[in-house]
Amino acid sequence: MIVSDNGGSGETAERISSEWPAVRLIRSSDRLSFAAACNRGASAGDGEVVVLLNNDVYCRPDWLERLVAPLEAEPQTGSVACLLVRPGERVIDSVGLCVDRTLAGFPRLTGLPVERAGDARPRLAGPAGAAGAYRRTAWNQVGGLDEAIFAYAEDLDLALRLRGAGWRASAVPEAVGMHLGSATHGHRTAWQRRHAGFARGYLLHRYGVLRSRQAMLALTIEAAAVLGDAVLSRDLAALSGRVAGWRSASGLAGRGAPADALDPEIGISDLLALRMSAYARR
Repeated sequence: MIVSDNGGSGETAERISSEWPAVRLIRSSDRLSFAAACNRGASAGDGEVVVLLNNDVYCRPDWLERLVAPLEAEPQTGSVACLLVRPGERVIDSVGLCVDRTLAGFPRLTGLPVERAGDARPRLAGPAGAAGAYRRTAWNQVGGLDEAIFAYAEDLDLALRLRGAGWRASAVPEAVGMHLGSATHGHRTAWQRRHAGFARGYLLHRYGVLRSRQAMLALTIEAAAVLGDAVLSRDLAALSGRVAGWRSASGLAGRGAPADALDPEIGISDLLALRMSAYARR
């Protein structure tokens, strides 16, 4: 086990040293992006499977065994999503990620009762970064997480690149973890909303969404999201983040979104409901 301590206060290092001496600790004095911190941890290991686990997820004892099983059984599976539940363990936080036509990603099956965790729809794109497994061969092939994204949607981008490279994604509802959510970045802070906006703007540009047939729909949804955030939060964090993300992707090579990772059955009403659910959860 490797702990990537990303600009922590020192308490993590002290506790690991005294209570879990077998755990390898990688410390960063500066606060890196989520992607950079995860990449550093992954590159420090050499196991055949890379498992990401956030600091606000509590797992059942058999979680890891169940999570990695598809990678051992299915050679073309590159990533595996688990069932993350909310505190109380009756409601789904996510079973991986789903992606709509505008390339917006959402926690899959969020808000549904745990009995629905095995549902086939919406289509699975890949695991959520809070807890998921990746075949190291697949991880290395696509270069891990994109470190240009500081926080949010880096797991979505990785899922799309893995699917584009021909790797399959699998979900294991029997692998269960409880996700607190917003434990690191806070709930609906300006910082959180700006970085979520940055990731959205970055991916819109990098994947050429506004040059596709979905451009008008994407612009309409983004305008509504930015306006709603401005009214509720009384600032322009969501807008400024999107502009910064768009500019950051300028000049970078474009990426194509694999059609089989998108779910065309997510309609406009579903899309709006997913946006509102994700907005309230952050």
